[in-house]
Amino acid sequence: MEKFDKQAIDLDVKEGLPFRHHWHNRFHLEMPRGLINDPNGLTVLNDEYHVFFQWNPLGVVHKNKCWAHTVTKDFVNYATPELALWPTDVHDKDGCYSGCGLVENGCVRVLYTCNSKDPNNIRTSAQRFGTLLNSGAVEKDEIVVPDNPPGYTAHFRDPNVFERKGKRYFVIGVQRKNETGTALVYEEQGEGEQWKNLGEIKTDLTDFGYMWECPGLVNFGEYDALIFSPQGLEEEEFQYQNIFQAGYIAGKFSLDSMEMMHGKFQELDKGFDFYAPQVFSNCERNILLGWMGMPDKDDEYPTGELGWKFSLTMPRVLTLEQGHIFSQPAEELKALRKSAVDIKKTNTDLIEHQLAEGAEAQLNIKLRAARKVSLTLKYGEESTDITFDKSTQSVTIDRTRMKLGGRGKRRFKLFADETLEVKLFVDRTAIELFMQNGEETASFFVFPEADVKPQLIISSDSAIDAVGTIYELGAIEFK
Repeated sequence: MEKFDKQAIDLDVKEGLPFRHHWHNRFHLEMPRGLINDPNGLTVLNDEYHVFFQWNPLGVVHKNKCWAHTVTKDFVNYATPELALWPTDVHDKDGCYSGCGLVENGCVRVLYTCNSKDPNNIRTSAQRFGTLLNSGAVEKDEIVVPDNPPGYTAHFRDPNVFERKGKRYFVIGVQRKNETGTALVYEEQGEGEQWKNLGEIKTDLTDFGYMWECPGLVNFGEYDALIFSPQGLEEEEFQYQNIFQAGYIAGKFSLDSMEMMHGKFQELDKGFDFYAPQVFSNCERNILLGWMGMPDKDDEYPTGELGWKFSLTMPRVLTLEQGHIFSQPAEELKALRKSAVDIKKTNTDLIEHQLAEGAEAQLNIKLRAARKVSLTLKYGEESTDITFDKSTQSVTIDRTRMKLGGRGKRRFKLFADETLEVKLFVDRTAIELFMQNGEETASFFVFPEADVKPQLIISSDSAIDAVGTIYELGAIEFK
């Protein structure tokens, strides 16, 4: 049998659905087998959202990089994921790395990085197009960029196509020979010709990590945001606390000067488990998916012992306001709501509510004289705390009272004066937090030792008023 037998692998996925283990999530995209990571190829055709993502169908290590594919019209009902792109030749024998999706002549097309290593472990990174066929597989085209340009290492990957004034370009993450990260832009030439390297996007970030992964130029009307994942930033008290980051610079990008006039770099998510986000192309909204996971932290994810690792985030709609990206769960996710309990408590310092195995809490907390407010997810003897401290205008996520998986703390700045606004989505292991109307978000995993549903406890150091609704959420469906 071939190493990548599409028919056998697709059948194995079908047989692994629906999920049975209590650590498998209900409304986050994940696979019954193998390791998934970067969302890829996000594009829209005929009102259907095509979602590709990195997948190792043969194990839970970062090898055998393939692409899986699924499609949805509503982010609730999905086609059963299939193997779509896998190593087949000398160009991508060591992995089909990340890339983008686009629509061309009524077809879904992809552009991805081919990874190949010689016997001396010297890497060649090439860029290649392909077309999604009715069979569910991607038919590969010729190589359009055969290797990395002079002045850059073979860490040259993750192309993402964008359009300006009727022409096509792609931005790609690279590492300079001096081991600093940046992004290049390539311009499409005539049909059948190689793409032309226009050079680096000029930014104020001349020495900002040793590699920029998964870049994407996203348009917000008159403004642009360059989203990318820099590696090698030093941790600070309230930012850059993961081993690798994912964020953006916002402003305006000029192709004429190849310059991004921008504000400060800002993280898209302040949780433990968020990396390599991508935004849908050909879409009226800027909808983002991210990888819920973190490279080089494999020992923090105990599901690996059960044969699978990682999830994708829920789809998030991005808006840009005064140079800052706000994130909100896609409206389509409201269809997951099954039942609702209204919360209306005044002059209290303690609220307790038993959550279902899938839950959404929408809360507005009037702080009054309170300086600290905590939202605790209690899993039997274990718990995770989310605490807002008004005296420092900061939030702390504390997983130290969990027994399994990643633990530790994350801290980030958040301004709240009179009211703290919270949207909290609690899946079986994946948790997503949106605060102050999506000004800050945080994604993270917890792995409760016992198969128990969490209790939500809201506590404060002084009386608060709280209003909102807690929903039971159903599961996404695979068909």
